[in-house]
Amino acid sequence: MELGISPIVTSSMIMQLLAGSKIIDVDQSLKEDRALFQGAQKLFGMLITIGEAVAYVVSGMYGNISDIGAVTALLIILQLFFAGVIVIILDEFLQKGYGLGSGISLFIATNICENIVWRAFSPTTLTTGKGTEFEGAIIALLHLLITRQNKVQALKEAFYRTHAPNIMSLMATVFIFLVVIYFQGFKVDLGIRSQKVRGQQGTYPIKLFYTSNIPIILQTALVSNLYFFSQILYKRYKTYFIVGLLGQWKDMEGGYSVPIGGIAYYISPPRDFGQLLGDPVHSVVYVAFVLISCALFSKTWIEVSGSSARDVAKQLRDQQMVLEGHRHDSMVKTLNRYIPNAAAFGGMCIGALTILADLLGAIGSGTGILLAVTIIYQLFEAFYKEKQETGGIALF
Repeated sequence: MELGISPIVTSSMIMQLLAGSKIIDVDQSLKEDRALFQGAQKLFGMLITIGEAVAYVVSGMYGNISDIGAVTALLIILQLFFAGVIVIILDEFLQKGYGLGSGISLFIATNICENIVWRAFSPTTLTTGKGTEFEGAIIALLHLLITRQNKVQALKEAFYRTHAPNIMSLMATVFIFLVVIYFQGFKVDLGIRSQKVRGQQGTYPIKLFYTSNIPIILQTALVSNLYFFSQILYKRYKTYFIVGLLGQWKDMEGGYSVPIGGIAYYISPPRDFGQLLGDPVHSVVYVAFVLISCALFSKTWIEVSGSSARDVAKQLRDQQMVLEGHRHDSMVKTLNRYIPNAAAFGGMCIGALTILADLLGAIGSGTGILLAVTIIYQLFEAFYKEKQETGGIALF
């Protein structure tokens, strides 16, 4: 699962942009068009999977082909490809109704929550200069309080240790969870009434996070693809100026690489407030990039996904509904006062919360925490809605 959900997210993003910009003509109201569009999206995802698998192997990510052999290289490509196909099939199952939400969202939330739970309760031991410690933050806290004579020093070490997950990181994660859930409740309710049934009224909610976690998913897909191609090019052509401008990388002991220069470095998050203040140019560029890209992705998404003011007005007209105090011809103008602003500002808020989570040292990454919270909240809303539609009968 080296490639993860990157191929299917990338294919979904590209196909949605092609459909939204009318480069390809798709009528989502027709079952045949929807099936053809989804099939093309999955085929495109498979092609991207093959391309990324070949690029990984050819670039030497698993060693030089002359060292590992052509047969081994081919087997690695096949393994990466079939892993990507499994992800696509699982996503297909959920889209067919065997569960709640989409496969992509569920994969992201599961991976992030597993990471958080593992870092909190991992029983793996680490050997340090002060003795043996547990990797999990909570287990390490209990272990240090039991084994250390100086309880104050034990608490300090459990809360602030830097070589493994600590309690402060866990608290920062919980804090970000609560903040995001709090912001999920921010919305503007526009009154609507039926033109067909006298007295029938309701509300159309426009949430602060109007596009939910889509901006950060698209921003993450953009950055991960940039990192992917930058690392591959830098491994083979590091002497070229353009490659160095795209990103310069340093191999670390754990078998991973970190950006140390170029565009890849300036759009990478600072690890803490010390690094934020230590390199102000990097910090300003990173903050501006995240906020602006999330806002632009959010505004672009409402146009290509059928959730713009024009699309919402059309949906209301089709249902014989109208905004209270407005005529049909003025609904688009009224909705345009709310929807684009909510999309752009909500996208910037998502970006700002991501930056805050990274700086506070939340477990995993700020992007991961935001994705997990918004996905879990969406699943809860879907579950609650389905439970109401089934007359309150539990689904489990």
